[in-house]
This record gives sequence, C-alpha cells and structure tokens, in this order.
Amino acid sequence: MRQRPRLPHDEKRLRQPSTRLNGEEFSLIQSAAARCQLSVAGFLARAALAAAHDLDRTQAQVADEREVITALFESRRRLGWAGSNLNQAMKAINSGADAPQLESAVSAVRRAADAVQEAATRLIDHRLR
Repeated sequence: MRQRPRLPHDEKRLRQPSTRLNGEEFSLIQSAAARCQLSVAGFLARAALAAAHDLDRTQAQVADEREVITALFESRRRLGWAGSNLNQAMKAINSGADAPQLESAVSAVRRAADAVQEAATRLIDHRLR
C-alpha cells in the first residue's frame, strides 16, 4: 500500500476546530462530501477555505441571509400593526359607528401579509441555494 508523503512540520494541519450540526445539516454535508469523494472533515476544510479566500462572495451571501431575516421580522411587525388597526375598525363597526379607516386597514393587512409571504419565500429560496 502506497502512502502519500508526509508534509513538512510547518505545513501540517495541527488545528482541529469543531462545529455542531443538527441531523439535517450533517446529512446534507455528508452527502455533499460523498459526492465530492471527500471525508466530511476534508469537505468542511475545503469549503471553509474556499469561503475564506473569496470573502466578497461569502460576505454577500451572509449579508443576503441577514437582510432576508431582517425583512421577515419587519414584515411581521407591520402585520401586527395592521392587524391592530383592523381590529379597531371592526370594534367601531360592531358598536354601530362608522369606520372610514376600514378600507385602509384592510389594505395595510394585505400589504403586510404580502410582505411576510415575499420575505418567507426569499428566505426559503436563499436556504435552498
């Protein structure tokens, strides 16, 4: 059996960082490593080094995910605000009063729900890449 030559001491990989993954994440990485004919550790090392060497792309991907999550939380806040306005309009109608703000409250709820849907779709699409 032929072995690869030993690396000089200054080129040896002596650091061994660890990371925690859930079952789904580990299965995804394990499958990708197998397709690349690498061990999980080798795959993680190469992927991390590739990301570290191309920081513009890596930073853009991380920033994009942060932006999507921020948009989702902002949409959730807007949906709560719009729902509150809609409840106030319905309370006025149920007590026999006019609710001139009803149409704008319904429109605000629709816009907020659309924004939540869009942000959730972007998050799912980003995670599937």
